[in-house]
Amino acid sequence: MNTSTTRHLLNHFRNIARRIVLAIGLVASVFGGVSTAWATGADTWQEEVLLHDGQKMVVERSQSYGGRHEVGQSLPAREHTIRFTLPNSSNTISWTSTYGEGLGRTNFNLLALHVKDKTPYVIAEPNLCLAYNQWGRPNPPYVIFKWVANVWERIGIASLPAELTSINLIVNNSRIEEIKDNSKSTGYVPATYVQVMNGRLPQAQYRSILREPMNYDPSCIPMVTNGKGLWLAEGRFKKKPSFDACLASCKSDDFDEATCPCNRLFKDQ
Repeated sequence: MNTSTTRHLLNHFRNIARRIVLAIGLVASVFGGVSTAWATGADTWQEEVLLHDGQKMVVERSQSYGGRHEVGQSLPAREHTIRFTLPNSSNTISWTSTYGEGLGRTNFNLLALHVKDKTPYVIAEPNLCLAYNQWGRPNPPYVIFKWVANVWERIGIASLPAELTSINLIVNNSRIEEIKDNSKSTGYVPATYVQVMNGRLPQAQYRSILREPMNYDPSCIPMVTNGKGLWLAEGRFKKKPSFDACLASCKSDDFDEATCPCNRLFKDQ
C-alpha cells in the first residue's frame, strides 16, 4: 500500500470518528444534556443525634453517588444509609434510601431519627418532584418509617408520637466538606453543630417536624408515571374530553392498566 493510499484511508477513518462524535453530541442535546453515571465513590461520616428526651447517640451515615444528572452538574446521591445502636442496648439497626430507577437518584433525603419506648422512627422527605409524586405527594412533605417487628413500616404523620418534633440530622447531601471540617476534633459532628447547620436553611419543614399541611413547592405539579421511566403531567389525562379518550392517551404513552390514571380521574363519570 503506497503512502497516498494510506493517507487517504487515515483521513477516511478520521472523518468517520468525527461523525460518531457529532452523533453522540446530537443525541446528548436531544435528551436535554442529561448524563448517567454509576459507581462514583462514597462518603461516610458520623454525627451526634439529640433525642426528644435529652439522650444523645452517635450514628453513622454513608452515601454513594451516581445516576441521572445534567451535564456539568455534580452527581446526585445514589443511595444512603444510616446505622445506629439504640440507647442502653446492643441492638444495631440500619435504614437505607435505595436508588429509584424511575427517579435517577435515591428516593429520599434523610431529616430526622427519633426513638420512643425503644422504637426508632425515621423521618425523610421525597427527593425532588418526581419522588414527591411517586410517594403520594404527602403534605406535610414527609415519608415516615417506624421499626416494627424488625422491619421498617411506613406510617402517617398522625401516627408519629407528638413529642417527636425536631429535625435532628444534617439536612442536604451536598455539605460533605462542611461535615468533615466539623467532625475533625471529635470524630463526629456534635449535635449543637447539627442544629447550627440546619438553622441556616430557610424552609419551615427543616426547622421542626410540621404537623399541618403547607404550601409545599407549588411548581411541583401532580405527575404520573408508566413505571418505565416516563413521567407526564396528570393534567394531560385529566383534560381529556372522555374516559375513552383518556384510555387512548394511556395506550399511546405505554401506560398499562395498573399505571393508567383514567379510572381514578374519571371514576365519577
